[in-house]
Amino acid sequence: MRASLLALAIGAFGIGTTEFVIVGLLPEVADDLSVSIPSAGMLVTGYALGVVVGAPLMTAAGARLPRKTMLVVLMAIFIAGNLLCALAGDYTALMGGRLIAALTHGAFFGIGSVVAADLVAPDRRASAIALMFTGLTLANVLGVPLGTFLGQEFGWRSTFWAVTGIGIVGLLGLIALVPAQPAPERGALRGELAVFRKPQVWLALTTTVLGFGGVFASFTYLAPMMTELAGFSDGAVAWLLVLFGVGLCVGNVLGGRAADRALMPSLYLILGGLCLVLVVFTFTSHAAVPAAITLAAFGAIGFATVPPLQARVMQQASGAPALASAANIAAFNLGNALGAWLGGLAVAHGLGWTSPTWIGAGLAAAGLGTAALSGRLDRRSQGSGESHGSRGPHPQPGAELPTAPLTNAPGAGYGTQSIVEQKSR
Repeated sequence: MRASLLALAIGAFGIGTTEFVIVGLLPEVADDLSVSIPSAGMLVTGYALGVVVGAPLMTAAGARLPRKTMLVVLMAIFIAGNLLCALAGDYTALMGGRLIAALTHGAFFGIGSVVAADLVAPDRRASAIALMFTGLTLANVLGVPLGTFLGQEFGWRSTFWAVTGIGIVGLLGLIALVPAQPAPERGALRGELAVFRKPQVWLALTTTVLGFGGVFASFTYLAPMMTELAGFSDGAVAWLLVLFGVGLCVGNVLGGRAADRALMPSLYLILGGLCLVLVVFTFTSHAAVPAAITLAAFGAIGFATVPPLQARVMQQASGAPALASAANIAAFNLGNALGAWLGGLAVAHGLGWTSPTWIGAGLAAAGLGTAALSGRLDRRSQGSGESHGSRGPHPQPGAELPTAPLTNAPGAGYGTQSIVEQKSR
């Protein structure tokens, strides 16, 4: 079964790489296609919006297909999207390829999590899901920096050719190694829709949009900020992304542990810390060493938000694991789109390369406010039995979270750490 999980991890690696690698290639893409860097930044927004649309749409479309069949179809679409990017002769074609690839993102991780959990014994499901998401983590630590280096040395299209190749390897692995999977039970998707009548579910999703939007407002324009303000060379961007990736891996682990111990207090602390580190980044980004140090801290605190944001959604939507996971993927990517768009708008209006980071701080503060409102509603409803509290991701005292799909959108495990550690104790 480990070979089957490896096939899933390869697919996750390719999807994670194609999502984020464009960040390190914005100057090259903008120069080659004769567009502004803010316009190139819309390629991040476009991908994110594609995930927002594709996560629930593709999940619903594949509701009656065997899971292995759906994974194969999704990976084939992913390959087609990246192939179009590699062949793109203009900005419109590149955006089209990005959108096609993005449609597969949410459904792949949602369905893949179910498949991973079903491949092993019940007491090993969390480990199986974690192994699949190792591909997503490695995409940030290795795939994005290596893709950036490749694109800078041989042209940005070479990066998409490489991702296309990774997709083909993943597709062949899925076909050869993943055993046949049953189709989901009929009516399951319809039954999960009821959970979205709860205001707390929408508040949790809004917190995800705003909190992670704060990360992407700054992260999208990291390459020009580091070269234009901090004085790094273009070639140093790949190494800076490695530094950021190491930070996000550390932050994801620490955020998961904190969320296990005290969910809402951790969420307040981490979102407040994100706001603070982004404010600091606007000042340290003008010098190389302070900028690099703050970048690592930004990666850690930025992706420490992911486990508690995921745990909060799963807590409030405990009756709808599949659709809630897809919705949270959409929420993360809507935040990506919002942050990238607002940051690009600020740069386009001449507010400078630090302006996206200021916007990120504002979005993080707004996310903290939404989380505080949600927590206040929790406290009000505790006496009536409508809330399960804010300690840890359990929907009820002693209850077990759904094992699948435990997914989020972009980056470094997307919240699986909190749930994985909880279940493995």
